[in-house]
Amino acid sequence: MSVQSSLLDSVRIILVGTSHPGNIGGVARAMKNMGLKDLWLVAPRAQFPHPEAEFRSSGATDILENTQVVEQLEDALSGCTLVAGTSARSRHIPWPLLNPRELAGRLHEELEQPQHKVALVFGREDRGLSNEELHLCHLHVNIPTNPDFSSLNLAAAVQVLSYELRMSVLEHQGQTGQVADQPFGTQWDAPLADSQALQRFFEHLETTLIDIDFHDPDNPRQLMSRLRRLYLRARPDTTEINMLRGILTSTQKVAGTKK
Repeated sequence: MSVQSSLLDSVRIILVGTSHPGNIGGVARAMKNMGLKDLWLVAPRAQFPHPEAEFRSSGATDILENTQVVEQLEDALSGCTLVAGTSARSRHIPWPLLNPRELAGRLHEELEQPQHKVALVFGREDRGLSNEELHLCHLHVNIPTNPDFSSLNLAAAVQVLSYELRMSVLEHQGQTGQVADQPFGTQWDAPLADSQALQRFFEHLETTLIDIDFHDPDNPRQLMSRLRRLYLRARPDTTEINMLRGILTSTQKVAGTKK
């Protein structure tokens, strides 16, 4: 297996709420063009499997046959250490935002690390990803289309991002020895926390903040969104997440909310 193939095998494409089976087939074709294999569907509105998906895949039926279908985005993110969500519009809270070429550079560095897996998340054809879904992502990526005609087909969006990622891998091929073996510029002592560990931490954090009367869920004032942004930007590892959750547990004990 070539270096580029082994790296691209660690890229997961996730489609949320896709409404047309032909778009799923078009995405499979775009993925196979660029050497990607791992496709997940979250609560698809389209019937799948479907003949239209197979027809539009133009022969990428192996990807369709191995596609995973789940009901929750959290399930599709299992095992992923870096998640990028596509966003076509500005949000209330600024989030780390990259264009496809910048994102590809970041993802390539991530793919160089053993056991790391990255996910690219694409939203519904008509309304994209919700704020809650984007809050599960470390990074947001925006394709800078013509503002007078910005609508982009789902398969085309996947093609743009996967092309930039493939080009980044090809440009770095043969230079792996010059790339730091961890995203922090030095050998790290613990693996990065995956999406499931981060989600459990955020749930624990919110519960604790409610327990100590710091967070009012009926008047949230974007508190949890901002805290998510803070911790996702920090890229905590598994040891750090365990430490943080230990602090939360001790806080609950002192507050008298946990025995």
